[in-house]
Amino acid sequence: MEDLGALRGKYLTAIKGAKDEAALEEVRLAALGKKGEISLAMRELGKMTPDERKTAGPALNALKDEIDAALRARKAALADAALEERLRAEWLDVTLPGTPRRMGTIHPVSQVMDELTAIFADMGFAVAEGPQVESDWFNFDALNIPPEHPARQEHDTFFMHRDAGDPRPPHVLRTHTSPVQIRAMQAQGAPIRVIAPGRVYRMDMDQTHAPMFHQVEGLAIDRTLSMANLKWVLEEFCRAFFEVDHVELRFRASHFPFTEPSAEVDIRCSWTGGQLKIGEGDDWMEILGSGMVHPKVLHAAGVDPDRWQGFAFGMGIDRIAMLKYGIPDLRAFFESDLRWLRHYGFSALDVPGLASGLSR
Repeated sequence: MEDLGALRGKYLTAIKGAKDEAALEEVRLAALGKKGEISLAMRELGKMTPDERKTAGPALNALKDEIDAALRARKAALADAALEERLRAEWLDVTLPGTPRRMGTIHPVSQVMDELTAIFADMGFAVAEGPQVESDWFNFDALNIPPEHPARQEHDTFFMHRDAGDPRPPHVLRTHTSPVQIRAMQAQGAPIRVIAPGRVYRMDMDQTHAPMFHQVEGLAIDRTLSMANLKWVLEEFCRAFFEVDHVELRFRASHFPFTEPSAEVDIRCSWTGGQLKIGEGDDWMEILGSGMVHPKVLHAAGVDPDRWQGFAFGMGIDRIAMLKYGIPDLRAFFESDLRWLRHYGFSALDVPGLASGLSR
């Protein structure tokens, strides 16, 4: 058996000289591993006489315990040194100015609402609001939508539950923000210029439709307003919203119960290379519906159609947000995916304005 004093000196020196935990582990294996020198020496005890074992056994156990204690102490010292180095590297002077960080994230729908509000406010439009649960009179009758119209069927509209014999009129989750226009005219009369942004509900859901989505409608009533005024307002809006110098709109005759005449509005664009560019190219894309307010709608709102006339328009906020910011799927707007929100969201301090710029 090798001299225990020599083994002790050898391994205590090696332990003291270990520079990291990997080197320390090599020393442990060489001394106390299955094939380590001290472990092999302890196996030799079985070959000794009883008298020899009485002397060698306690000595080997004492050496093993001493080496094990030295290994633990060195491991703790190495860990303390590593922590000290890490703390030194991560030291922070709290008196230095802080690093700017994003304070929350604004959803693209909220950002676009703020953008269009800023644009229409510059043209003299106020913001009007109304309830999301509406009577069918405000949602349909006052807007010249007849009882047989498909929009009044349960496969297209969310009707609120009513007990049999309930005398109250039927109520629905509003299918558009047009009822807000009726309420605004009843409250303010004419002349009036308002936009009505907000949530609306319809029985539809796919990549470009959702049962709850966002819409903005505009209304302007005065003595001599015409389709020419409507065209100018929409051109100015599109130019400011899409942040381009030139836009070209195309009005196609259509039919809406609440406007006469009515027109779908297309905007000239290009899809070259799969990228949308507004105001150039040979393609046309529908973006909104519009028209002159129907006399029956004015009458229902308490405005004399013989003295006043005006125009109205409506568009999907989610859709124009998708077009402007390249968002491919409407359903992602409502999935609460933080990764999506961080990618498409806006800084809480990025308040849109025509002078400072609408978007990033």
